[in-house]
Amino acid sequence: MEPATISSPSATATTTPISPGGFDLLTPILDKIGDSAPGAMSFDSILDFLNTIWVIYAFLAYLFCIFLLVLYVYASTGKKQLEDLDNEARKRREQIYQENFKGLPKNNRIQDMLDHIASDSPSDWKLAIIEADIILDEILKDAGYAGTSLGERLRSISPAQLRSLDDAWQAHKVRNQIAHGGADFILTKRLAEDTIKQYRRVFHEMGVQ
Repeated sequence: MEPATISSPSATATTTPISPGGFDLLTPILDKIGDSAPGAMSFDSILDFLNTIWVIYAFLAYLFCIFLLVLYVYASTGKKQLEDLDNEARKRREQIYQENFKGLPKNNRIQDMLDHIASDSPSDWKLAIIEADIILDEILKDAGYAGTSLGERLRSISPAQLRSLDDAWQAHKVRNQIAHGGADFILTKRLAEDTIKQYRRVFHEMGVQ
């Protein structure tokens, strides 16, 4: 009896390569290019290729939009925090100024205002304008003009009563921009100096030097 022979697998058998896991964006494009040999590319294959490109583009655009949205939210949050910090610092400066200078002669307070406007720091310029606004409010209050705030007192005054009323309004508007604009409001040296000059014209007319 002859021994049984076991046939070996065909030498021509092929193995299927295992591709690494994950999604490869280039695979669909390379497949389309490989299938579209010269002379064999049809209209349908061109449409399929363009459709693949469009799907990939739309996917990447979607991811980019999400990235921009996240970046916008992050920037907006940071901006709001900076504005809150700036407003807090301004309020503290106003409070410290009131505590240190309330009751002192206005001439001394005006000199302090002038020292701040002569500084090279925009923060000092803002403080000088805030100081000038407080001084103006007290001057009008001492003069008997009605109102619970400087804005109300200015509204109760006519140009016939105060020739520099427009200066007072323009200067007070800059103060409000400082108070409500936060870090967004850019105060230039020239605007700061012009605003202080407007306050001083009102002071001069009211008899305060």
